[in-house]
Amino acid sequence: MMEQRSAGVLLHISSVPGKYGIGSLGKSAHLFAAKLAKSGVKVWQILPLVQTGFGDSPYQSVACDSGNPYFIDLDLLAKEKLLTKEELKALRREYRNKQVDYGALYEERYRTLRTAFSRFAFDNEAFRAFVKAGRFEDYALFMTAKTVYGGTFSDWEEGIRLRDPEALEALRTDHHEEYLFWQFLQYEFWKQWDALHAYCGKLGLSIMGDIPLYVAYDSADVWAHPGLFKLDDALKPAKVAGVPPDYFSEKGQLWGNPVYLWEAHEATQFAWWTERLKNAFGTYDILRIDHFRGIDRYYEIDAGAEDATEGVWQKGPGEALFAGLGSERERIVAEDLGIIDGGVRTLLKRTGFPGMKVLLFAFDGNEENDYLPKNIGENCVVYTGTHDNNTVRGYLDGLSAEEFILLRSRVAAALEEAGIGVGLGAQGKGMCEAFVRLALASRASLAVIPMQDLLGLGGEARMNVPGTCGNNWRFRLKKQPSARVTGRLKKMIKHYRR
Repeated sequence: MMEQRSAGVLLHISSVPGKYGIGSLGKSAHLFAAKLAKSGVKVWQILPLVQTGFGDSPYQSVACDSGNPYFIDLDLLAKEKLLTKEELKALRREYRNKQVDYGALYEERYRTLRTAFSRFAFDNEAFRAFVKAGRFEDYALFMTAKTVYGGTFSDWEEGIRLRDPEALEALRTDHHEEYLFWQFLQYEFWKQWDALHAYCGKLGLSIMGDIPLYVAYDSADVWAHPGLFKLDDALKPAKVAGVPPDYFSEKGQLWGNPVYLWEAHEATQFAWWTERLKNAFGTYDILRIDHFRGIDRYYEIDAGAEDATEGVWQKGPGEALFAGLGSERERIVAEDLGIIDGGVRTLLKRTGFPGMKVLLFAFDGNEENDYLPKNIGENCVVYTGTHDNNTVRGYLDGLSAEEFILLRSRVAAALEEAGIGVGLGAQGKGMCEAFVRLALASRASLAVIPMQDLLGLGGEARMNVPGTCGNNWRFRLKKQPSARVTGRLKKMIKHYRR
């Protein structure tokens, strides 16, 4: 994964500061990347770049290979003369630097992007070549049908639902401008993403992306390939994905994604997955596979169940899924959190993929805890916390006085064992920095710190609460990291030889 000890920072594109309601791929993202690189950071980790659907989650997309139109930078569109200064000024007044308001964004942003599209010369050679390449054909047809018919694809008229070639051609022809609009969004997104990615490369900054194991039911992926999923005769999910009760949720997590019919994938030598991974490797430098344990065994629940308490473990594809990757295997990180058993550990060992260690899970008093800094080896990525955890400060604020005192003593012992001289203070004011230093000082080849923990932000800055819907994925930085923050990070990275 990384040839030398390195440091990374986790911040999704949506959280980058900016003027128009959500982070984008333009000037602000470039400036943030430059600040990371100047601090000695080698990896910028982000969440999936995909167009989000219901619930606004980047782990529930209308197409697993899409780019999120919300991330298209409006100032760059203005440079193409697709938007006016007056239009941008009105948007700046509306949004300022508030947290992401997805409801308002949905109403405004697509209207703005349609205005830009109305001024776009879509007969230009580059755009025509982009459309002809066909990468987003299913996506554009799916979104066109969503616009025309609404609902989910299982409710559409038979010809479109079953993808009859004549019906699809009629859809493309009769609603050609709508079809081109969705192609336009992907064209602009990937043009801007490629520019940002190339800029990061020049800075020596690698981007770690994230690929969800599952795709959303209401997606171009399931519509275009229904035979690869466990669906019923009406093309609705028969079984759905989730996890049983665990640390995060006492009733488990009911994700609702359709589970794969792995026998069908195996019959094609995993062609769909191979193409998906190929596109992901073309997008990111390092690829984190979310819910890696589901590749060994996955938990399936009857569609329609109220929660995830009753489900069945089924055998996954295992190492066969990665058989054709070759040297690209070295670019994978496995998210091996949750219920981990011998099968997952064996798969991780056979693939050689680095796993993840989370310090927020370390201090339970068990000296054999895999997440304790002293037990962390080299072939892994260590985090203070992830996008699914509270921030360190938020976690501390939620402890009782007795729990805090106990945690403080355990963290102090870990600091002493690691030879780190950080004073925690009577009220634990140094605890956030202690977690950051313990991660950077560990033997893990890569240490990734969420931006919220570098800033010492509380629970209000949490990105996601698993098993909940409606108030997640909203965090944004109000401004770029200060020189004090980046300077302190630079000193720590140098001190711990990352």
